[in-house]
Amino acid sequence: MPRAVLWDMDGTLVDTEPYWMAAETALIESYGGTWSHEQALELVGNGLLESATQLRAAGVDMEPDAIVNKLTDDVRAALATEGVPFRPGARELLRDLHAAGIRTALVTMSLRRMALNVVDLIDFDAFEYVVAGDDVALPKPHPTPYLQGAELLGIDIAEAVVIEDSGTGLRSGVASGAVTLGVPHMIPLDGYGADALWPTLEGRTAADIVELYASTRQAKAAEARP
Repeated sequence: MPRAVLWDMDGTLVDTEPYWMAAETALIESYGGTWSHEQALELVGNGLLESATQLRAAGVDMEPDAIVNKLTDDVRAALATEGVPFRPGARELLRDLHAAGIRTALVTMSLRRMALNVVDLIDFDAFEYVVAGDDVALPKPHPTPYLQGAELLGIDIAEAVVIEDSGTGLRSGVASGAVTLGVPHMIPLDGYGADALWPTLEGRTAADIVELYASTRQAKAAEARP
């Protein structure tokens, strides 16, 4: 049985990726540039400063920190006016994990103030800890964010399941040593090393997470035997 589940936020817990894409497009167009859907997809799961560098290359004449703050404020404004669209099954799975005694933390590359906005809109105490983009020295795909989440929980990362919707996030989870679950949203996740891919979290329960964890650990133990 896993001791914890570490959740990505944008695209995994909540469907905020369209808000980010709209904010990026508006910012680039305000500087006379263009931004395609394909270019926006390339930023899914990236650290915000890395994304800001690419927006500067597309013509945004602002410092990276200013770009990050502008995008964050625009997405927060969209959440305030349009609401938080939770991904199918995510909130229900969170509740079931709590009922099963499996701990949870949120690991996102969004800024902390953005993450806390989302967490505050969940109608129960969903996460013990939040690791945000401005809390870590190295963003996803480095393993640092997930390792930091496990450290805050006081567990070994091998005792955790990571849930992600992006290739960047999956690389982070896999590199950390966690059992890593991919739930595709805007991009396909084949070839990123996930231990499992589920098309959706809808209808999934804590029992499914426990089974995934147990079967993955058993398979890896068998592979390691001489």
